Amino acid sequence: MTASQREFVPLAIAILTVSDTRVQADDRSGQTLTDLAEGAGHHVAERQIVIDDRYRIREVVSRWIADAAVQVVLATGGTGFTARDVTPEAVRVLFDREIPGFGELFRQISREKIGTSMLQSRVVAGVANATLVAALPGSPGACRDGWEGILADQLDVRHRPCNLAELAIGA
Repeated sequence: MTASQREFVPLAIAILTVSDTRVQADDRSGQTLTDLAEGAGHHVAERQIVIDDRYRIREVVSRWIADAAVQVVLATGGTGFTARDVTPEAVRVLFDREIPGFGELFRQISREKIGTSMLQSRVVAGVANATLVAALPGSPGACRDGWEGILADQLDVRHRPCNLAELAIGA
């Protein structure tokens, strides 16, 4: 089977919402990521909400990175510039390798929609223990932009010439 004939491989995705105020019932960003992932054929392995605390965030993400059943961790929230926005600091130290182009591309996509306000987005992504970890802003629109502009292709092993899904499945 050639690369162009590859079949879709569903990935196990864990979704973390970082918020001091959200609960599952009103977590629109986490729900947006869940709907988009499941709509693309992936499996949401776990979903959790934690407060904006770097050590609580790191605790949950570390557990998922260590879990062989989780291939992707998507976090939403805590990527801005307020004192409580600590998601990038929480996850960056866990990376074996950072993916600088992820944040660059996200901000390019965002600029088309929100102009120079995109400067306040500290989106990051990296690979830790063969698990893709991406931290997106805490709005449904930003989650949709990140999914449609980057993740939909990069989490699909059929995307060419390369994709991040191959890292997660060891292809």
